[in-house]
Amino acid sequence: MSLVIAFIGARGAVMAGDMREILFSGDDSCRDRLEAELYDGRIVTDEALARRAQEIGIGVYVRDTKNKVAERSGILVGEVGETEKGVVRSRRLYASAGRYAIADFEDGCMTVVSQGTGSTFIVLGNAIAKQVTNRCIRDTWKGGTPRDAVRTIVLAMETAARTTASVSERYVLVQTPASRDLRPLLDEDARRGEERSNSAE
Repeated sequence: MSLVIAFIGARGAVMAGDMREILFSGDDSCRDRLEAELYDGRIVTDEALARRAQEIGIGVYVRDTKNKVAERSGILVGEVGETEKGVVRSRRLYASAGRYAIADFEDGCMTVVSQGTGSTFIVLGNAIAKQVTNRCIRDTWKGGTPRDAVRTIVLAMETAARTTASVSERYVLVQTPASRDLRPLLDEDARRGEERSNSAE
């Protein structure tokens, strides 16, 4: 789980996501310890992550090629996820001008956990990434245009990448001026999740 940031405004929505994916192998308890140190901010650089993993005997594979945000029919969609003991969990954010929804996915089941309208920032990610991002938003956002929101998001992405090895320097940013009903896309993704779950049985 790394970082997705979105701004939902009356005149459009903006979303960015980093591209880091980290795969761990080894003893469960040691892996849990390494993940805890990574996600609470104790491990800042890639070099420190590799060094710490070697110290406690955990294999780590890092790649910065995973696209976590996209635009689908005028709706921005971003996702963060994690795998624990073979169980894949993800949280997905849907946004268009003036509206958003957040859904959790596990074992092919989708649960909408939040919906809203209006103007707001939303952050998905691990503890340290969210902490850094929320501080950047609080310190820099004084209201403004979608362009101002983009500047705030870019600053937050860059600051998070310098603060934790869980976030890549590379990121993808997408925008939409459209205002769309989110329900058809939510229903479509719920059906797809069920179909994937059924096909895996």
